[in-house]
Amino acid sequence: MRFLSVLIAFVVLLGCKKKEVSMPPASVQLVFPERNSECTTGEDINATTSQVEFKWLASNNTDTYELIVTNLDSGNKQDFPGLKGTSQKVPIAKGARFSWVVISKNSGVLQSATSSTWNFYNSGFETSHAPFPAEIVAPKMGVSIFKDINNEVELSWIGADVDDDIAEYEIYLSTENPPENLVNTFEPSTSDIRITVVTDTVYYWKIITKDREENTSDSGVFEFRVY
Repeated sequence: MRFLSVLIAFVVLLGCKKKEVSMPPASVQLVFPERNSECTTGEDINATTSQVEFKWLASNNTDTYELIVTNLDSGNKQDFPGLKGTSQKVPIAKGARFSWVVISKNSGVLQSATSSTWNFYNSGFETSHAPFPAEIVAPKMGVSIFKDINNEVELSWIGADVDDDIAEYEIYLSTENPPENLVNTFEPSTSDIRITVVTDTVYYWKIITKDREENTSDSGVFEFRVY
């Protein structure tokens, strides 16, 4: 009888024990290649390709990392899932612009965490480099925002160029996708503008960045809704 009582108590204790809950992973801090920089440390593979080592800091509650490297000129992506460490060597084209991002994952949860996206230029033979696509600060893709008392909203962005010779920004905005209405052309010192909008309307916008050598880049189309 005593044995039965002990057994029941043991089972009850097991039933009351809390299950360990996995925490969602944290996003990583990217390290190298540096943001909006020219990478000159790649190991030569051949005349058109070099091998670059991507590095980031470890993040909490993370089992594996996924590195995604995108050639901004061709659109081609290289995906490296299931990485245990905090670096990965990747063969990439010389003389091209790239973006990269790292996703943190934990096998115990469905959530993942995505790092910021950094752009860089992989050194080649060019003496003139196209500017990086403008980074949209606001409004972000797909958000809903309220206009102010003047029926205006603010568009803001960050531009960068390895040569530091951005000449102008062309801002396109319309209710059609892709936007073809040129709002205006702005000096390189400009990073935000205010535009008049209409309530309950979806807008599409993009930025074309031009440098003094007539090289260009396209931010891609972003959309937002006005309330």
